Amino acid sequence: MIHRLTDRLAFPDPLTSNEPHIIAVGGDLGVERLVLAYRSGLFPWILHGDQIEWWCPDPRFVLFPENLYVTNSLARLIKSNRFSVTFNRDFPAVIENCRTVPRPNQPGTWIKKKVAQAFCDLHAAGHARSVEVWQDGELVGGLYGVMAGRCFCGESMFAKVSNASKVGFVTWVRHLQQEGCTLIDCQMPTDHLASFGAEPIPRKTFLKLLRLAGKG
Repeated sequence: MIHRLTDRLAFPDPLTSNEPHIIAVGGDLGVERLVLAYRSGLFPWILHGDQIEWWCPDPRFVLFPENLYVTNSLARLIKSNRFSVTFNRDFPAVIENCRTVPRPNQPGTWIKKKVAQAFCDLHAAGHARSVEVWQDGELVGGLYGVMAGRCFCGESMFAKVSNASKVGFVTWVRHLQQEGCTLIDCQMPTDHLASFGAEPIPRKTFLKLLRLAGKG
């Protein structure tokens, strides 16, 4: 059964749900609710009208930082310094590009203006992070997500130049590993993230690892 949220700041336990994807609907995108959601293993999507859906897929697609796979060609590209990478320099620009840059086989985006503002508020509160990739002073790629303890919950990425987002992703994962991050939540499976070593794990296992990451 999919729960309908009230004004009370609470989510159902995903482990009690038989639903494979959506755990709850409703609620809001306030900072406190978003923080609680990510710490509880849920993330929001708005796919149908304005209704907020709270997802906790089973299985969950994750990347363990120590399992990051980088091809030789990508490693050479990173060392070439063709791109420069920064963290949290321009969060609004990153999420706006994630919202507007066209993607192959995707006619639209779930990142509506109110969603972008909600994540900007989350960034201002110190919970969301952005990665910017620059070439000749121009923002050409990037990604953003949410920190839940020592787990980084990836949300979206974009690239205007070939390989820009890949360079940003690898640089960010290596940085996270140095900072003690133990888990990267990729949410849903994609061939792109699988090529970096991401893999599916049961929801129950993900939630256990998330709880452990939250204690750090």
